[in-house]
Amino acid sequence: MSFQAYLNTIEDKTGLTPRELLVLAHQRGLDEEPVKAGAIIDWLKEDYGLGRGHAMALVHVIKNGPTISEKHVGSDGTHRDESTELWLDGKNNRPG
Repeated sequence: MSFQAYLNTIEDKTGLTPRELLVLAHQRGLDEEPVKAGAIIDWLKEDYGLGRGHAMALVHVIKNGPTISEKHVGSDGTHRDESTELWLDGKNNRPG
């Protein structure tokens, strides 16, 4: 599953775009250092029923922003992403 696919599934499961979840994380102070990944994972599990894998995708975005490594961009593997920039504003709002 690509990184973007994880974010799209999070949207399906929660009804919220990744950007909306970033706002909620900010309101809870979960985007401030030294917040541990476990605190974010616990919040996402308790409030939205997300498993660890999906929660970790959002942890990355909360802590590092929407840019990912070029490692899987353009590869043929199952984790292939189309771009180093993740789309956070909802899968139905994604251009082209």
